[in-house]
Amino acid sequence: MDQFVGLHMIYTYENGWEYEIYIKNDHTIDYRIHSGMVGGRWVRDQEVNIVKLTKGVYKVSWTEPTGTDVSLNFMPEEKRMHGVIFFPKWVHERPDITVCYQNDYIDLMKESREKYETYPKYVVPEFADITYIHHAGVNDETIIAEAPYEGMTDEIRAGRK
Repeated sequence: MDQFVGLHMIYTYENGWEYEIYIKNDHTIDYRIHSGMVGGRWVRDQEVNIVKLTKGVYKVSWTEPTGTDVSLNFMPEEKRMHGVIFFPKWVHERPDITVCYQNDYIDLMKESREKYETYPKYVVPEFADITYIHHAGVNDETIIAEAPYEGMTDEIRAGRK
C-alpha cells in the first residue's frame, strides 16, 4: 500500500467530470470536484476503506454525510480509474446544496439527507483517465487546502500550485 497511500491525483471521467483526490493516509482522503454535477464541492478528512485488490490495483470506498456512496478502483501505473458514484435522489435533484466545503456543513448534509428523498439512486459508473499523479507523502494538510477554482487543475499539472 506504500506506493498508493500518499498519492495526489487528478482524473477526468469519460463524461467530462474532473476530480482531484489525495490519498492522505490508509483510512482518510481529501478531494475536490472541479467540474460536473457537483463541481465546486470539496472535502477534507473523509473516512474511507482502502484495499489493494491485486498488484497495482486499489479500491477506495466510502459513504458521505449526504448519503452518496462512492467506490473507486485506481490503476495508477496504467493512469486509469473506474468509479461508481451512487447519488441519492435529493443530491441529483439539488446538487447546489452540496457544492461547498462540506466540513463546514456536515449538519446541513445530514439534515438534507433526512429531509429529501433518497431513492431512486442516480448511479454514475464511469472510467477515467488519471491526468496527474504525484506521490506527496502522507498527512500533508497543504495538498487540498482551498476551494477549487477555474484553471486550478492546469496549475497543478504545470507545477505552479
